[in-house]
Amino acid sequence: MLPHCRVVPEQRPAPPRGRRLRAPRPARCHGAAVAGAAEGAGLGGPGGAAGAAGQVRGESVAQWRQEGRIAVWLRVPILQSGLVATAASQGFAFHHAEQGSSTLTLWLGEGPSRLPGFATHQVGVAGAVLDESTGKVLVVQDRNKTINAWKFPGGLSNPGEDIGDTAVREVFEETGIKSEFKSILSIRQQHQHPGAFGQSDMYIICRLQPSSFNISFCQQECLRCEWMDLEELVRTKNSTPITSNVAKLLLYGYREGFDKIDITMREFPAVYTGLFYKLYHRELPESYRNIT
Repeated sequence: MLPHCRVVPEQRPAPPRGRRLRAPRPARCHGAAVAGAAEGAGLGGPGGAAGAAGQVRGESVAQWRQEGRIAVWLRVPILQSGLVATAASQGFAFHHAEQGSSTLTLWLGEGPSRLPGFATHQVGVAGAVLDESTGKVLVVQDRNKTINAWKFPGGLSNPGEDIGDTAVREVFEETGIKSEFKSILSIRQQHQHPGAFGQSDMYIICRLQPSSFNISFCQQECLRCEWMDLEELVRTKNSTPITSNVAKLLLYGYREGFDKIDITMREFPAVYTGLFYKLYHRELPESYRNIT
């Protein structure tokens, strides 16, 4: 199996200063198509490691430059990682790595690379599960923490997982409580996060409505778990700062109406055929929502 490659053709002249520069749109070649694309570009055909190495030899890079290419993406399967050294010798650099492969890039255009960087953020989501009939909210204390402060249950979002789905899943995994997503309450942004390999971290707290109430918490992750009176959570000193602040926001919504605090979700069709996106914002009055 050859590495997967994408060769980016030359673009039109750069836009005037002041306009946002968009990343070049790559020409794609994947899987079995790589062999034909490689031969057509004089890169050598399939043939195990030797054939794959031919895709990144010096004469290939020279030919790409002559053809006006401005960038090359090279995806190397983990079992062919020895080819990384060959690619690096021709100027390729790591872009990112996944469980079964690494991706390298080579910028051939003028000036500094304009290729987009890999993901720089991790996304964590927590669920503030409020039982409106009792005014109690679900809280946990993490196991093996230096300070066992009360917090809302939550964790990292999986790739391709919606924010609300992450909150519901994490709450159930940690506490055994089933719930339904209602809204986003807050977003925390933190850079150089020690728990994110020094990258940036987005931590989103959602308001959830419970559909079950008997706690069966995960003892590997949680030291304690309970339904706590919301006003008690607001006043306790034994909670994390973000939990304390969101508890106050939640109490305000509980008393005055959740429409004053909720960031709700609507789904729209994306510009890409067959895809949809979710837009989160404060609820609009119907008279504004129906303006055409």
